[in-house]
Amino acid sequence: MRYGEAGQSHLLPFLGAAALFAALTITAHSVVLGLAAVIAGPVPAAQTALSLSRKAVSGAAQEEAASVAETAPESTGTAASRPEAAAPTGGIESYLVELMGDDARPEGAGAVIEKNYPQGSGEKYVACGAGSIKNNTRQTAADIAAEIQDPLPFGVEKDSPDPQILIMHTHATEDYRLSAGLWYSPGDGARTTDTNLNMCAVGRVMADTLNAAGLNTLHDETLNDYPSYTGSYENSRAVVQRYLAQYPSIKVVLDVHRDAIETEGGSRMAPVCTVDGRQAAQVMIICGCDNGGSVRLPGWRQNLRFAAAWERSMEGMYPGFTRPVLFSYRFYNQDLTTGSLLIEIGGHGNNLNEALYAGQLAANGLVQALLGPDA
Repeated sequence: MRYGEAGQSHLLPFLGAAALFAALTITAHSVVLGLAAVIAGPVPAAQTALSLSRKAVSGAAQEEAASVAETAPESTGTAASRPEAAAPTGGIESYLVELMGDDARPEGAGAVIEKNYPQGSGEKYVACGAGSIKNNTRQTAADIAAEIQDPLPFGVEKDSPDPQILIMHTHATEDYRLSAGLWYSPGDGARTTDTNLNMCAVGRVMADTLNAAGLNTLHDETLNDYPSYTGSYENSRAVVQRYLAQYPSIKVVLDVHRDAIETEGGSRMAPVCTVDGRQAAQVMIICGCDNGGSVRLPGWRQNLRFAAAWERSMEGMYPGFTRPVLFSYRFYNQDLTTGSLLIEIGGHGNNLNEALYAGQLAANGLVQALLGPDA
């Protein structure tokens, strides 16, 4: 997902498979078809997977990119095991990867600029607890302010044997920089099929955190945008529909992406904040609205209530963590449930560890939004 600094949509080109993945920084590994369900605490599935990336992410990782296209997986998804529930043992540290130091900085590296994006004010913004909602629709501020005071249109069951939440990724191959310094490698397309380094890694942290809190969560790792970016949303829609048919208990569907913000000069912006002494990527919820024509979302009011509850929770717990909710005429398959939202975890200027931490914080906020402040 890509948005300009002023909130205007702009697409970065998605290259053909061979040209694109030759430019990516990835470590190819086999994947198999299937729907990934992670219903456990953080340790076995995600920690094991991300521990592999600690070995893979090194100064040599950039040099391996040229050989990746030859070994990229043919399948479009991964299947995860359903391990026994386990308590967290290492917190976010269990997930973090080793980032490249400045000794690995290549000639001609691009610049990264860190920025904390503040909450909005003025006629286009509606207060939402400590957060805010950017209103890009014809709905009045008064109507939105009244709507977001209503309760959630669904309830989730804690410690349920039945899935309550689905996390998936329409643009699963979106990734983050692997440098500790504020630079990115020339030709870095900011995409990879390595599920230890792309959006699937962030989704695992979120799913593990939710499961550890007693919210039965499934995580799908289908690469809906590979090998072709075209049709990504049609692909992910079919995936979600299969889950909803198999697990009618699902109330919440989260499409987890990252943003891509660049200056005219090609510098990549990194939305950041500091939480408990550690730098995290900022996040942004996107909620669609029915426009009576090209965008039909009959449940948009219910989704908006959900977006507002999550925004209030995250920003209240972690001041400066969220960007304003983007409320706009966008579809994003948000007609499938009244708990369907898209969330941007940072942008392509953030490093992977900032995004992983942000995923954990966002999930903590979701737990509070769904179960209450004492959860």
